[in-house]
Amino acid sequence: MNPPTPPHPLFAALAHLTRYLSRDCLGGPKWLKLSWVINLQKGGTALYVGGLMWWCSHSSAAAWVYLALHGSYGLCWLLKELSFPDEGWQERVTWAGGLNAFLCVLGPYWVAPTLLITGALGVEASARPTWLLSMCVALHTLGVALMMSADAQKYFTLKAKRGLITTGLFKRVRHPNYTGEMMIYASYALLVGHWLPWLILGFVWSTLFATNIALKEASMSRYPEWAAYRARTGYLFPKLF
Repeated sequence: MNPPTPPHPLFAALAHLTRYLSRDCLGGPKWLKLSWVINLQKGGTALYVGGLMWWCSHSSAAAWVYLALHGSYGLCWLLKELSFPDEGWQERVTWAGGLNAFLCVLGPYWVAPTLLITGALGVEASARPTWLLSMCVALHTLGVALMMSADAQKYFTLKAKRGLITTGLFKRVRHPNYTGEMMIYASYALLVGHWLPWLILGFVWSTLFATNIALKEASMSRYPEWAAYRARTGYLFPKLF
């Protein structure tokens, strides 16, 4: 096994900052699991969106589709947590760290339904063509299937034997679980039809996601077969050439 290649200094710095803000902020006892914070936000999305619809007396087709999509994703996430939890989310965090993770990382995901249902910033929910609703449903369904399948493969494969995963969904794509996650949230932004959710997603993808992937690839570089695997696979999508 080779010594791992260190990540780019920018990603190393972002990882250090993210870790402090979401796990160690202000110090003190670490009674919270990071997974509890994540599960609260994702599992509570259906209640949040449904509550918004009730409060605003809003019942457009777009709002109901949004509730079905984002709400069912939250339930799928809880099912995943019960069946094959991610080891990285089981770490204990400080109260301030958990609050930062909820408000600054996960909370902005609720901007999309807020814009759609309240009509804030001029978002009009009644003018969604059927083809757009269908496209969002299709994109979301494929994203959930990809994310859940990739995480399940990773969990059960590593449970049986530690090492580089180069088969199944990982045969041609190195990070299919992230691809699925991005497809899921892209479907919400597409349904809302406003630039702000896309801006939030762009920030999360280019900082948090890119940092996590960089650290993951740095760790995988210790395996002898890494160079060949990296050369024949794509980052988020299959390599065409």
